[in-house]
Amino acid sequence: QVQLVESGGGLVQAGGSLRLSCAASGRTFSSYAMGWFRQAPGKEREFVAVISWSGGSTYYADSVKGRFTISRDNAKNTVSLQMKSLKPEDTAVYYCAGSTRGSRRDGTLYELWGQGTQVTVSS
Repeated sequence: QVQLVESGGGLVQAGGSLRLSCAASGRTFSSYAMGWFRQAPGKEREFVAVISWSGGSTYYADSVKGRFTISRDNAKNTVSLQMKSLKPEDTAVYYCAGSTRGSRRDGTLYELWGQGTQVTVSS
């Protein structure tokens, strides 16, 4: 069973950058499409980005397109989310997740979840 651990969250000023990382244990990491989701206080979890198992395809929420970049390294069992031009509305707990059902925006189709990392963007 693959386990996911996120890191890299923190406090940043609006306009700043952060890079989130998700380290996976287990030998089947490359079988999973990997996504990032976020949940702000009082709001539902929302899709942020997803990358296919090979890294050849990526998809983004409209709210982060052009500012965030998802990438993965199957040799190192890691997936990253580079976030630039951060806005206060990006404040949330960010979760990485894995799915064997393809590059999905629907979080219910993901079998693996990390514990989350807090990102706070001050104005």
